[in-house]
Amino acid sequence: MTDSSDSAGRSMFDVEEAYLYCQEVTRREAKNFSYGIRLLPPPKQQAMSAVYALARRVDDIGDGSLESQRKRDLLADVGSMVDGLIAGRATADESVDPVRVALADAARRFPIPLNAFHELVAGVMMDIEVTEYETFDDLLAYCRCVAGSIGRLSLGVFGSTNVDRGAEYADTLGLALQLTNILRDIREDAAMGRLYLPLEDVERFGCESARFDTGDVPAGADFDGLIAREVQRARLLFEEGFRLLPLLDRRSRACVGTMAGIYRGLLDTIEKRPTQVMTGRISLTTGRKSRLALAGLLGLIR
Repeated sequence: MTDSSDSAGRSMFDVEEAYLYCQEVTRREAKNFSYGIRLLPPPKQQAMSAVYALARRVDDIGDGSLESQRKRDLLADVGSMVDGLIAGRATADESVDPVRVALADAARRFPIPLNAFHELVAGVMMDIEVTEYETFDDLLAYCRCVAGSIGRLSLGVFGSTNVDRGAEYADTLGLALQLTNILRDIREDAAMGRLYLPLEDVERFGCESARFDTGDVPAGADFDGLIAREVQRARLLFEEGFRLLPLLDRRSRACVGTMAGIYRGLLDTIEKRPTQVMTGRISLTTGRKSRLALAGLLGLIR
């Protein structure tokens, strides 16, 4: 980090230092995404790390232990930052926030649709206000905010031979990844007071009395059937979203194929052992992730 500082003694970042900060956040926090991102050429790696770092900040606000109003205030601050970036306005904190510094530079180099961050903020705001979803369509609206938005932001870095169609597929692939996350994190989310599984499906499979936070499923409940239903929906979203791959250049295709391949691998595991989501966190081994990264680089993931 540079030794320069402002009058309040806060460290100031140049662009390269800001990117290094964002890349460290990505390496530390994006256990699955990092396997794909590192297949990109350096400029796109930097830009993706900046996008991820701000998305992570928003997500951490939503999942943190602060009171609801403080979360709303912090999310509003993010929205103001995004508005400033879109308008090209300088702010007093411009050089002391490495994420802002990096994202401002990335947006100058790539056509990143920064407005999509407002959708992400709106989705995380829903996490503050909403704890359950009645229908699958209701859940998709939430997923489109928190995950479809990330797909479209990422596409701005990747580029596409068909921008409109690419944005549609990137959005859908984001939905597939988010639904997989929801299935993987059922117990963890329930412990925070959130149930993302559609209530109409929970009731249909007799799981309305299940204790998702402790993993207790009553006798007679068809928990496996409930998970199978949501896995089927995720698979259809993956099938549609994978149509994005032919629209990308080779390195971007490798990145997306790897990230999506890892999540599809998680979905395969959940389908085979549905009750495991109630007993522990499902993940792929490092070796399997590395093999998927190689398959993505070779263009073998479809």
